[in-house]
Amino acid sequence: MQGKMAVVGSAETVTVFRAAGVDAFPVGDEKSARETLRRVARDYPVVFLSEEYAEPLKDLLRRFDEEAYPVVLPIPTGKERGYGEKFLKSTMERALGVDILFRK
Repeated sequence: MQGKMAVVGSAETVTVFRAAGVDAFPVGDEKSARETLRRVARDYPVVFLSEEYAEPLKDLLRRFDEEAYPVVLPIPTGKERGYGEKFLKSTMERALGVDILFRK
């Protein structure tokens, strides 16, 4: 499991990550994103999840947040809703006690 990273998202989103050597798992809807994320989370310590699926899957992300691994990070895809930024801000504040990224 050490050092492996995956990305789950739309085909156009995962293509960029695939080019950078990240294992890519394209999905087309919320249901397939949920199933794929559950499967991928067993084998990858770091999983990037495109933001358009992160918000609908926040219940699942909360469960992952209770364990050390996997770390699931929402990423912006051009269809931003602001969820990824809010998620990172909240996570950093919980971990460090201050907002070092966004300072808003």
